[in-house]
Amino acid sequence: MAGTGDIEKAAGVLRAGGLVALPTETVYGLGANAEDPVAVSRIFQVKGRPPSHPLIVHLGGAEMLDAWVEEVPQTARLLAERFWPGPLTLVLRRGRRVPLEATGGLQTVAVRVPDHPVALALLAAFGGGVTAPSANRFGAVSPTTADHVHAELGDAVDFVLDGGPCTVGVESTIVDVTGDAPSILRPGGVTREDLEGALGRRLAVPSAGPVRVPGQHPSHYAPRARVVLVEPAKVAAEAELAQQSGHRVGVLLPASFAGAAVKVHAMVTVPGSMAAYARGLYGFLRDLDRQGCDLIVASLPDEEGLGSAIANRLRRAAGPRHTG
Repeated sequence: MAGTGDIEKAAGVLRAGGLVALPTETVYGLGANAEDPVAVSRIFQVKGRPPSHPLIVHLGGAEMLDAWVEEVPQTARLLAERFWPGPLTLVLRRGRRVPLEATGGLQTVAVRVPDHPVALALLAAFGGGVTAPSANRFGAVSPTTADHVHAELGDAVDFVLDGGPCTVGVESTIVDVTGDAPSILRPGGVTREDLEGALGRRLAVPSAGPVRVPGQHPSHYAPRARVVLVEPAKVAAEAELAQQSGHRVGVLLPASFAGAAVKVHAMVTVPGSMAAYARGLYGFLRDLDRQGCDLIVASLPDEEGLGSAIANRLRRAAGPRHTG
């Protein structure tokens, strides 16, 4: 676990234009000084991420918001007060100190305050904003431990802060608050129900919007194995059929079928708790990859609460992949 010396070293790396992998409550991020266009550009190079995909700027506290955005609507202040520090990202009008390299060329910027003691200590020691997408290759499974970062990026990262396993396990919820009606652009660690409860109104969830945000590529959060989604009751039969056809099949077995004997290469019975499922999801996918599976059969959970974020990640993991 990272100590004070590690925090100071990491802050120094950021000041020098280097890249630091840092823990957050959601996933590990690949951090750079948000005001250094060269360092920010290096994030895209290391990840193999298209430069048009914006990054999230992590701040040390909600009081820093006005220094980084052009204006803060009342809705944004309410949500920041209620959910920060926490897994909520707000899309606002870009302030002048945010380079266009960090926003994918957009005049909006995504910002949040992470809820992790190591991340907050680093942000305090550094004293500025840190852009930090997930610390993995673009489109791959996000890392939820420091070991995942080392395995994925190796020496491409200048320093890795170990803050233990991530407690939420899926990325932040992204809410666009630039217009009159706030809308959810990506489900995540703060549920739609909690957001609507805080605002006292329904939130729109557009299928596609004009604002580009992280995690919206058709194939994202994907393991090496191909992911196939079926109805929960068909998971076992579909998996066994694929195994008989010559695949090395991994299964994410719904909790309601726990104890079922499924004849496949590898199997994970997912937790019945959506919080536990979200926390373990990326680790499950990595484990099935590590066991040599070439096909993973899974089903979508009920899309309530954190189930919405899990379903979103599984759909992206099963999305069409570029083969050219």
